[in-house]
Amino acid sequence: MAIKELRAQGREVPDELLSFIAPGHRENINFFGFIEVDIEAELAKLDDGWRPLRPTLVNESGTTFLINP
Repeated sequence: MAIKELRAQGREVPDELLSFIAPGHRENINFFGFIEVDIEAELAKLDDGWRPLRPTLVNESGTTFLINP
């Protein structure tokens, strides 16, 4: 859904890059490589079942930055 939304906004997302995308955030990965997520807390944050994409900026070199992380 995120890729579909980005493409709808006019962002170029090559299919070749999709194999490198993982749903986990690095702060959730512990020393042993396991992803730890409090599912109940994450679900409680959602209004309609989906979290909106975080706003980002892409510079001329193609690097993406979070806006107000």
